[in-house]
Amino acid sequence: MKLLNWKLLRSEYLFREPWLTVRRDTCETPSGVLVPEYYVLEYPDWVNAMAVTEDGKVLLVRQYRQAVGKVLLEIPGGVMDPEDETPEYAMRRELLEETGYEFRDMHFLGAVSPNPSTHTNTVHMYLATGGKKVQEQQLDFNEEIEVEAVTIAETEALLKKNEFLQSLHSTCLFYGLMKWKELGGI
Repeated sequence: MKLLNWKLLRSEYLFREPWLTVRRDTCETPSGVLVPEYYVLEYPDWVNAMAVTEDGKVLLVRQYRQAVGKVLLEIPGGVMDPEDETPEYAMRRELLEETGYEFRDMHFLGAVSPNPSTHTNTVHMYLATGGKKVQEQQLDFNEEIEVEAVTIAETEALLKKNEFLQSLHSTCLFYGLMKWKELGGI
């Protein structure tokens, strides 16, 4: 098998903030080609979940997304904070904050990369089951999130109609639906 790894010759940070860090790398390919400016975006890991309540409803959220200038239908999720002990801990925290629900079981679905060409982080996906509302939302200062509960069949129909613009959310929903059926859900 041919060696494909690039050699990192130099790295320089251009911008550093808690939510975004931009790095410029100088690299060399295995065949000796110099890549003088390769830009990398460093982000913390993210989490998301297909969240199913005790009565079998999937919790979806609607919120405005500035980059695309639209209100989007999504699943709960967010960034892992530095004090989050594990991705599951971060996901339980995000679910409670965004929806007010706690979940009995968390099934890890895997991790995916938002864009392995330019992003350093991964997204940890879960199927959360047995959700019960225990409090009101505890949103960040810049969040305005509406929660809605839909059936599994409605969730599948929304996926088929391509109603989820966020690709990482669609991915989680596809894996979540497979796991839901594997667990005996209808």
